[in-house]
Amino acid sequence: MKMIKDVAGVILAGGKSLRYGRNKALVKIDGIPLIERVIHVMRSLFRHLILITNTPDDYAYLKLPMHEDLIKGLGPLGGIFTALMTIKNQAGFFVACDMPNLNRELIHYMVEIRCDFDAVVPRLQEGTEALHALYGKRCLPPIKHLIDSSQYQIFRFFPKVSVRYVDENEIRRFDPQLESFFNINKPGAIKKGKLSIKPD
Repeated sequence: MKMIKDVAGVILAGGKSLRYGRNKALVKIDGIPLIERVIHVMRSLFRHLILITNTPDDYAYLKLPMHEDLIKGLGPLGGIFTALMTIKNQAGFFVACDMPNLNRELIHYMVEIRCDFDAVVPRLQEGTEALHALYGKRCLPPIKHLIDSSQYQIFRFFPKVSVRYVDENEIRRFDPQLESFFNINKPGAIKKGKLSIKPD
């Protein structure tokens, strides 16, 4: 699998982990912090990788390029806006820092099918997975419009851009159990997955 050069890999780690109670990105699963699991997969795919975080000191040891939100307090939409304003590539593939089961083949496929679309977004029965998606710089104007309108839900700008939805039957070719989208919001959530948290 060739390294992806024309799309940046973006890891969003700007959340406050309020539901988890501490910085979940540093919670260890099988002895490895969540953020390092995500980086391991993303680094194997993308030549250019950045971290969007408002607590850069927490992640300095990773020695990755880091950027704080240009506009604080917007949630993930602010992270997407910041990354698209920052990266030199015309598009970024975005994942959250709390997704321990990322699938290389699925991510590579989503990048390959982007063609001239502004976004490539998984669409499951439960809804879209906006934090496991590709966004191009043409998304910036509608994102900025949302921000100016004090609307911060990511999916709200989708009608304003060209989106290639990746439906569940496509996703299951690479990830039959849809494990890519398992994330950890509360300590109890890990019990629903196939991984176990080791003590720090």
